[in-house]
Amino acid sequence: MRGSFAVLASGFVVLSFAQTIDPFYAGDYSYTSLGSVPDLPTSYGGLTLKFDDPNTLLIGGAANGAAGAIYSIGVTRDGNNHITGFSGSATLFATAPQIDGGLAYGPGNVLFAAGFPNNAIMQFKLGSSSPDRNDDVSGIGIASSLGALNFVPAGFNGAGRMKAVSFSTGGFYDVLFSADGVGTYNLDSATLADTIIGGPEGFVYVPQGSALFGVQSMLVSEWSVGNIAAYDIDAQGNPIFATRRDFMTGLSGAEGAFIDPLTGDFLFSTFGGSNQVIVVQGFSAPVPEPATMAALGIGVLALIRRRKSK
Repeated sequence: MRGSFAVLASGFVVLSFAQTIDPFYAGDYSYTSLGSVPDLPTSYGGLTLKFDDPNTLLIGGAANGAAGAIYSIGVTRDGNNHITGFSGSATLFATAPQIDGGLAYGPGNVLFAAGFPNNAIMQFKLGSSSPDRNDDVSGIGIASSLGALNFVPAGFNGAGRMKAVSFSTGGFYDVLFSADGVGTYNLDSATLADTIIGGPEGFVYVPQGSALFGVQSMLVSEWSVGNIAAYDIDAQGNPIFATRRDFMTGLSGAEGAFIDPLTGDFLFSTFGGSNQVIVVQGFSAPVPEPATMAALGIGVLALIRRRKSK
């Protein structure tokens, strides 16, 4: 990504190229770059917070290659819990060859990751340092090659359903899965729900109650065209193509997507676009799912205690 950076005393990096939030949304939302993750191999892949620690980010490194892996890095937060930067250096969390833009926890806190160009979904049980399953999803009908995946949060249409999108074709799929008896999941079938554009490499569901999102919606990282797009969703949690509108433009290599459960902030990475993490503020804080709150409880308590001790 071409452009210059200005580093502020807060540690944020202000981007000085053509990245902008669409004027319709700009009065309610703002963005900044956290910069590059220390010691994370490029290019960057998908990202999410560790399920039981709101101060540990998991992010793909050396994405799309045989050396692809998931790395962990600490994050810092301000007094309002917004992520403001990184703490320490990236360390290996698990090998994940060909990891791409999709990285999300599913049922049972199994970690799911998309693989490109091998059109695969990897699964990691708690404590695993390599994939426990690595399924070629061509066999269930997902067009090569997969770019991203996620699970519909509680309270949304289609809650609990698994969704996947092909980077190459834009096909957006509803994926049925079932327990395999050993702690991971069979991927039983995939049904094409709609086709979207832009080289999708990540998607999230917009926290309900967020300004200017009057209906249930999602954001999609469009790698090929350098945009973040917004869509209304249907009764099954799929994007409705006719509702697409720009949310953010002028990016380079938009990749991955996740919503911070503490603040509702939207974070995404960039693949090759200076390899950085960008955070967008202004969304409503999501209503946490009971399982999520239980998992995060220890981490949140530690965060509160650390603040009180300062």
